Amino acid sequence: MKKDAVTIQMDAEKLRAVKRYMERKEADLEQELGDALQKLYEKYVPAAVREYIDEEDEDAPSPTAPPKKQKEKNRTAPAAPPQQDTV
Repeated sequence: MKKDAVTIQMDAEKLRAVKRYMERKEADLEQELGDALQKLYEKYVPAAVREYIDEEDEDAPSPTAPPKKQKEKNRTAPAAPPQQDTV
């Protein structure tokens, strides 16, 4: 699935503090934010929509997998142009 970025703003001093104390506990800020965003997704997006998105994700070819060959549709020969009567 294609990834997209989220940008938020936070007071610089508070951000430095959270980074500092997370490092001490060997916690990853991006991982924690990703987990929090996943919880918001699960909380607010209806289950049916999440299921639909998951199905679409499963149907999409992976970037490393070779593309699937499409079956040729039965094609009829093009119709011959109508003949004109000569008098």
